[in-house]
Amino acid sequence: MPLINTQYDSIMREYARRQARSRQELEERLARIHRELPALSSLEDEITACQAGKVRAAVSQDRKQAEALDAALQELVRKREALLAAHGLKPSDLEPVYACPDCQDTGYIGEQKCHCFLQAEIDLLYHQSHLREVLERENFRTFSYEWYEGEDREIMRRNVMDARLFIEHFDDSFQNLLLLGAVGTGKTFLSNCIAKELMDSCHSVVYLTAFQLFELLSQAAFGRDRQGQSGRQAYPYIFDCNLLIIDDLGTELPNSFTVSQLFLCVNERILRKKSTLISSNLDMEALRNIYSERTLSRIISCYTIRQLPGSDIRIRKKLNAGSPGEI
Repeated sequence: MPLINTQYDSIMREYARRQARSRQELEERLARIHRELPALSSLEDEITACQAGKVRAAVSQDRKQAEALDAALQELVRKREALLAAHGLKPSDLEPVYACPDCQDTGYIGEQKCHCFLQAEIDLLYHQSHLREVLERENFRTFSYEWYEGEDREIMRRNVMDARLFIEHFDDSFQNLLLLGAVGTGKTFLSNCIAKELMDSCHSVVYLTAFQLFELLSQAAFGRDRQGQSGRQAYPYIFDCNLLIIDDLGTELPNSFTVSQLFLCVNERILRKKSTLISSNLDMEALRNIYSERTLSRIISCYTIRQLPGSDIRIRKKLNAGSPGEI
């Protein structure tokens, strides 16, 4: 689903605002620093003159002069760092602060879209603004073990620990999660906890119910969506996002198409080493019967499988209306 012009323009306007804000903040910070450190201005003038001299020496191929200027430049830089340090400042205080240091708030690294731009696209195309609202309510901060008792509580503590390890090692080890459990045991809540942590650290996350996923893949295979965009253009977001969450697998109407497409999605993301989190109310035997031995084999070999304990928390919340705690 490529961005239409207005969507692209809205993202680029936000980048322009970020750049303008960082420039203004830098100018104000530099003005304050120079007021407090008058000697800094003369040092920087000398550094600029030295750098210009190095360029001229390089053009004229005057190696001796270039070496002398290089030594002088290093000494000037050292003096500047010492002056800043004496007043509790760092060289980075003289540079702009970017929301995304990787692309310096341009949205691009070279000719490639930055990961932050990809997340901005996902926010628009998959209505992540709604998901963000959910994540304000459903996250590790609001998570509670109150609704788990005895051994169930200990099992859930281990599941939460595994979820945190999944996040901690997300960038240095390829991993996938399959969360199983009865309706209302907290699978979606725990998925949202993981999604929030990764989105907050600038990872691209696509959250889709199983129905939504297969609907998009159906559009790709058989037709076009309401806006006339080919569903096949959703592929980059489904297959290339840092984390794909497929929620409530098994609640869709299973058929030969959904079975084949689930294998395609699972297998393709494994081949690309892109992490996937699947949640389902089904047990392993039901998953095998519906989605085939081949699909389950790929999941068993490449996914960490966790069972969430307990019974429907939503019902118990209704029965205990007024009790504190979330999950």
